[in-house]
Amino acid sequence: MLFCLTANHTNADFALLDRVSQIPALEATRRLAELDFVRGVVVLSTCNRFEAYLDLDDPLPAAGAMATEAVVAALAVDAPEDAELLRASAATHTGDDAVHHLFAVTSGLESMVVGEEEIAGQVQRAAQQARRAGTASAALDRLFQQAARTSRTVRSAGDLSRADRSLARLALDLASSRITDWSRARVLLVGTGRYAATTIASLRARGADDIRVYSATGRAGLFATKYGVRAEAELAPAIAQADVVITCTARYTVAPEHVGAGDRRLLVIDLGLPRNVDPAVGALPGVELLDLELLALHAPLPELADSAHALVGGAVAEFAADAAAAPSIVALRQHIEQLLEDELARVRRTGDDGRIEAALRHFAGVLVHGPSERARRLAADGRLDAFADGIEAVYGVEVAPRLRSADDAATA
Repeated sequence: MLFCLTANHTNADFALLDRVSQIPALEATRRLAELDFVRGVVVLSTCNRFEAYLDLDDPLPAAGAMATEAVVAALAVDAPEDAELLRASAATHTGDDAVHHLFAVTSGLESMVVGEEEIAGQVQRAAQQARRAGTASAALDRLFQQAARTSRTVRSAGDLSRADRSLARLALDLASSRITDWSRARVLLVGTGRYAATTIASLRARGADDIRVYSATGRAGLFATKYGVRAEAELAPAIAQADVVITCTARYTVAPEHVGAGDRRLLVIDLGLPRNVDPAVGALPGVELLDLELLALHAPLPELADSAHALVGGAVAEFAADAAAAPSIVALRQHIEQLLEDELARVRRTGDDGRIEAALRHFAGVLVHGPSERARRLAADGRLDAFADGIEAVYGVEVAPRLRSADDAATA
């Protein structure tokens, strides 16, 4: 059974998400993967959401409650108080609801800025980390691959990809009410990650030309060369020369002592979670601080085209149908593979040079493909029993009774 626990900008405050984002996600993932009733784990931790996807043993009484407590316990090792707050605020999904949630998240339909482009990459990096750590089960791996395909399908429909949405763009839209002429603004980026690259493109689209970059990790030089901006070696002097400071890094960077005192006006935009900027910076004379909490109040919530939601719903139905058809397809494939091996044993005794074996394996693959596609279509139509009855009548292949219907298979 698939389970998802999600804490995000709709059900948890940013202070909690800020702290939870600092918990080592990989360690929590490994703790969960060690539990006897957990087959696989993927943890997604981004700037405004924490989600744990678990592949659970089935049947499992009170699976949702057990999984919730497992996630809370895994986080409590590093942050016991925040784990309790997470239990109180987070939402949970199981089965097809969890599939729908992941597909919608990956497609940007659940983002603070609806339709944002960055979330699809963040979801896939979480899945890749789980694969490298050995915690992603086959079912989760298939799920996250389908989530990526669904995201591409939704974006290719046009409405979201043309909307040009991201947190960086939203922040600059708000900043444009303070910056009347971007061509004259001196902009400092703190950080060289993915948001930094996105932000440069958005700045240039608004006419900004004087763009500089600082990195605490020493990557500013290479980044500046790649994107045609100027690298800064020290943070405080760079801030002193800036009109706008935009932080988009993974570490806490800007404190009041970096900003200092002055009679100029300074706009600071903090796109980081954990926070990149000490909130005390916003209290300094002449300084205005825009952070994620403020951005959330202004995040556009447009009515997306019905087609985007319909595509996600269709992808969920397709995923469920594939899962439902899998036991029947596996049973048929195993039957044909056994027949193939028996025939190959006979062929090998005749001194085959490999060509007959290759031809037989190809033919067996072709023989399985057509019925497999038919099984998926029947499952989608709620007629999976017809396929199971057919292969039993023709080949004598039996499918486990509890996996012969789409509803039963989908929850297995």
